Amino acid sequence: MNHWLKSALDLVFPRNCVHCGDAVEQSPCEFVCAPCAKAILPCLPPACKTCGYPFFGAVIGPKVCPHCIDLDPVFDHGKTLFIAKTAGRSLLHHLKYQRGFYVLKDLSRLVTTSRHYLDYIQNAILVPVPLHPTKLRERGFNQSEKIAQMLTEATAGSSQIEHLLIRRVYTQTQTRLNHAERHRNVKNAFALAPDTVLIPDKQYILVDDVFTTGSTLNACARVLRDAGATHLNVVTIGHG
Repeated sequence: MNHWLKSALDLVFPRNCVHCGDAVEQSPCEFVCAPCAKAILPCLPPACKTCGYPFFGAVIGPKVCPHCIDLDPVFDHGKTLFIAKTAGRSLLHHLKYQRGFYVLKDLSRLVTTSRHYLDYIQNAILVPVPLHPTKLRERGFNQSEKIAQMLTEATAGSSQIEHLLIRRVYTQTQTRLNHAERHRNVKNAFALAPDTVLIPDKQYILVDDVFTTGSTLNACARVLRDAGATHLNVVTIGHG
């Protein structure tokens, strides 16, 4: 869209911040106002090697955060873009629960301006965490696939998407479950997609919207490991 036309439309129909509802003016984002954009908490190094949660201050001892102590990850490393609070949480909620695909523009901007995150996803095969067919019909889309598509565009095509997994068990929502319950809920829920062959020297990165306990990502990673993936990481947008 022409820059001047876009500016004129913003004057007549100002966009509202997805978090606070105020008009979006002089903000680096299109759907988050300037004050809320500043409040987004990026997950910068030094960070937990398993999930990407940042260490605030000096790092002493193991480079694993309290969220991941009991995880025993099957994958190698994890990276997260921001902490899923304030406007970051609102961006993800608009995408996942309100079909707000427009927020992918702001998520893409956050990715491309985060050098360590962008470098991490370059030249990889991105594997979206799948939804069960019933859940996919209910929601109408897979938010992890939408995020993976945005990430491939952010890498200018150096990475690509492959749908290597299926979800064969319809599980209850993980939202109100504790760590042990989440682990049991997704155990054996995933399987390799038909006719899938993994290439050992390829870099595979599992993609999901939020890292909470890591149970879902770990269950997916176990399937890919058993199928021959030797270089296996995970990436999420938010950390819950």
